[in-house]
Amino acid sequence: MLPLAHAPSPVSLREPPSPRRGEEVAGITAALFSPAGRRWPEGPDEGGFPVRNSRQPVPKRRPGVTQKARALRENETEAEYRLWGYLRNRLLNGYKFSRQILLGPYIVDFVCRKQRLIIELDGSQHANSQHDVIRTNWLNAHGYSVLRFWNDEVLKERGAVLDTIWTALEGRLFARCEAMRFYPAPQSENAAKREKQS
Repeated sequence: MLPLAHAPSPVSLREPPSPRRGEEVAGITAALFSPAGRRWPEGPDEGGFPVRNSRQPVPKRRPGVTQKARALRENETEAEYRLWGYLRNRLLNGYKFSRQILLGPYIVDFVCRKQRLIIELDGSQHANSQHDVIRTNWLNAHGYSVLRFWNDEVLKERGAVLDTIWTALEGRLFARCEAMRFYPAPQSENAAKREKQS
């Protein structure tokens, strides 16, 4: 049991009155603190240092890209609409897909983040496109495998397209294949080589 002199004092529900500017309380001048109700000092007269905002925060995305992705979701092509009907709500063997997602400087058509697989649907304007090669190389370098289909394939051979996507998701499609337009991430190629050797 504590002696009476050291017993804790009862808690008071009322706050003590705040000292006036210039009064000294426990060795600290009250002028150093901001008036009640303000969180941060507003100037040197209140005892704080002025907050300098010399740098603007760096934006995570380029301006306007989020709006562009939203517009692409609203104005999808017929092939994107048809394929999304099979990929949404985990309909393809429980794999979760998102559409028109920002990855770095690019907007990808469909992505399964868990398997790090991107599905791109291309129209005739993408034939022999150097920009697509640069884009695929960037996505591969950041750990994503890319599987490309022509819009016509999705509309006319949907079953074969879904089988190919499922094969890639299950890890049974792992080598680079120009005929199937599959471009794996470097680590997935290395993992496949290790599996073959063991």
